[in-house]
Amino acid sequence: MIHSRGRLRRDERGSVMAVELVVCAPLLAGFIWLVIFGGRIALAHQAVQTAAADAARAASISRTATTARTQAREWAATSLANQGVDCVSTRIDVDTAGFNRPVGTPATVTVQIGCDLNTADLAALPGIPHTMPIQATMTSPLDTYRERTGHR
Repeated sequence: MIHSRGRLRRDERGSVMAVELVVCAPLLAGFIWLVIFGGRIALAHQAVQTAAADAARAASISRTATTARTQAREWAATSLANQGVDCVSTRIDVDTAGFNRPVGTPATVTVQIGCDLNTADLAALPGIPHTMPIQATMTSPLDTYRERTGHR
């Protein structure tokens, strides 16, 4: 009941708080779930960028284009595994065209990594997919005056 001054009686305060809790709890849980989802995406993006940088550096210190591709793929896979990134599928593309440039001219090697991040455990909320694509591209310069070969 409401007294003449518009205040709730003491015995009705608890029921109002229970209704507020029932209304606010799902919203709060959804917000927390969204923060966890965003954090996982941010950490995965950083890990994929780090893996691409590691792979590009490993490729840039190789002597041949073939070795550069092999080293880049190995370093990328190792880096992603060490950082605990749960990729459903991974794509590693290595551009070694710079190895065909003559010594004395600037050249680079570029690594692009794509990871379909597994988010199935967080997909309980509507609108959250079971996988999220994460991509990163990194480029590393080849030593301008070091011997390089493109087809070995």
